[in-house]
Amino acid sequence: MSESADVVVIGAGILGTAITFELARRGYCCITIEKNAGAAHGASGSSSACVRAHFRTRPGVVMAYEAFHYWADWRNYLEAADETGAAEYVQCGTILLKGQDERYITVSQHYQDVGVPYEDWDLDALRKRVPYYDLRAFWPPRLPGDSGFWAEPQAELAGALYTPGSGYVADPQLAAHNLQRAAEARGATFLFGEQVSEIRSDGRVRGVTLADGSRIDASLVVNAAGTHSSRVNQLAGVASAMRIATRPQRHEVHVVPAPDGLDVERDGIHTSDGDLGIYFRPNGGNTILVGSESPPCDPAEWVADPDHFERRVSQERWEAQVYRLARRIPAIRVPHVPRGLSDLYDVSDDGIPLYDKSDLPGFYMAIGTSGSQFKNAPVVGHLMAELIGACEAGHDQDTHPLQVRTRYTGELIDSGYFSRMRRTGPDSRPDG
Repeated sequence: MSESADVVVIGAGILGTAITFELARRGYCCITIEKNAGAAHGASGSSSACVRAHFRTRPGVVMAYEAFHYWADWRNYLEAADETGAAEYVQCGTILLKGQDERYITVSQHYQDVGVPYEDWDLDALRKRVPYYDLRAFWPPRLPGDSGFWAEPQAELAGALYTPGSGYVADPQLAAHNLQRAAEARGATFLFGEQVSEIRSDGRVRGVTLADGSRIDASLVVNAAGTHSSRVNQLAGVASAMRIATRPQRHEVHVVPAPDGLDVERDGIHTSDGDLGIYFRPNGGNTILVGSESPPCDPAEWVADPDHFERRVSQERWEAQVYRLARRIPAIRVPHVPRGLSDLYDVSDDGIPLYDKSDLPGFYMAIGTSGSQFKNAPVVGHLMAELIGACEAGHDQDTHPLQVRTRYTGELIDSGYFSRMRRTGPDSRPDG
């Protein structure tokens, strides 16, 4: 079997579906290929799907704040109905606790520069909003086995930054399905349960070959393969010319019951707690979802094969995250049996995504999202569609990185920040 299209997108996670939709809106004939049985049936479907703006750099804040508007305007943005409904954006707000890492100082400066609405809360305001939090400072984040983990703190936090426009997407898999249906309404085709075995080229991309021998001819291919992104880059022969690589990392999130008497879905708030090295948010069934913010005490767990890794949550990680949550919310009920999920992040060398062209003409990448980009997916779709259009029209991306105007806020995104050729060094740190 042989087909043809303008663009083949590899991967139907949240980024792949968003890129497909934005390209289809611009009139490209798109075929999206996904090895799983449906959209976001891989790592995207396991995302905590937090929508928050507290990034350490201005480009990170610009992208995330722009995303607020997409999620708040989700149904209008899609311009197409989904028979399974629309993903709900729960605008519960976010508090970034002021800890000794002092991340909030840089974040507040970016908020002011970009125009992100926020409030600066002192401890009295925090106590009024979240009276069930213990607002003492536990810094630095530790594991429960550390002798200092249970020590009584001698100081309090300095307060928090609050962003009312943030929150979380209640059903991340449904959000990707919404994008799939919106793209299909614009003429896109999705092939599920298929795998790319070859990327054909003769100096530029000519198409892909699937594992069953089927061929799709196309002059453009987008790698949005998530945790399989490095394998796809190897198929295209572009990895050796890049300064930034990606690889899969295992992570866990856990779910615990809310304290008695607390309606967390009504009164809970998404919280970034760098003081304890965790984040947490309301979850369905009056539960709280908690994950790690990757402090130094939480070891990185790299995975050699993204198709084979431990999917059961571990007692060790459960205790590390849930016990830290219990320090912040002392009334939390900690079950004896761990409950949660394990999945993978597609992590770049410096924790910043790659949204870029490659050295192979016609081959583009939206990869290395490092667990922080679900929220930005619709913005990434817009960025990649603009980037592809400009490069195919002759724009020299490597010499003069494209400045992309955002749809809602009118800010400029410097696409060079996400370049495959950026340099990393000992001072590089994730923009999280």
